[in-house]
Amino acid sequence: QVQLVESGGGLVQAGGSLRLSCAASGRTFSRYHMGWFRQAPGKERDFVAAISRGGSMSYYADSVKGRFTISRDNAKNTVYLQMNSLKSEDTAVYSCAVSTAQTMGVRIPLYDYWGQGTQVTVSS
Repeated sequence: QVQLVESGGGLVQAGGSLRLSCAASGRTFSRYHMGWFRQAPGKERDFVAAISRGGSMSYYADSVKGRFTISRDNAKNTVYLQMNSLKSEDTAVYSCAVSTAQTMGVRIPLYDYWGQGTQVTVSS
């Protein structure tokens, strides 16, 4: 069992930045691929970014590519999402997730454990 706790959400003006953090419990954090997803009101949960176990590979949704950066610190059991040039359409609840799958991916079924999420609101 892995527990995840997100932090860093809040209200920001369009064009601003936020840095989300996701702290994981347990001693096997470095064995897992990690992902960030988001869900806007009335919409389905969407993939945002993923990072491999060692941090050498990352994937991004086209909508955030060039603006968001995912990173991880395995010594601190934490994954981050740096969000720059925020837009109103980035408003959503952002959740981190753990994937125990062999291959890193973007599909929700690949992810086994989820955090509760943190609200990000971008005002225009």
